Amino acid sequence: MALDSARKAEIISKYARFGGDTGSSEVQIALLTERIAILTEHLQVFKKDFSSRLGLLKLVGQRKRLLKYLKATKYDVYVKLINDLGLRDK
Repeated sequence: MALDSARKAEIISKYARFGGDTGSSEVQIALLTERIAILTEHLQVFKKDFSSRLGLLKLVGQRKRLLKYLKATKYDVYVKLINDLGLRDK
């Protein structure tokens, strides 16, 4: 259920602020969104996989905290990111 390295590198290169940037909020949020999408598809097939469901809820909470931080610090980047990822603003 992990991201393959090619897809991960593609996401990092798309959202990185500069070359070699893997830890910025934008990159982390984009990677978490991809992992959440993969886990959601998995849980639609395997409805009783409760350990994966718990992991999904943790990822959603982590992404929510990062989005809250990004919204408070760089609102213009936040708006661009949620539009690009297809997320809703609360």
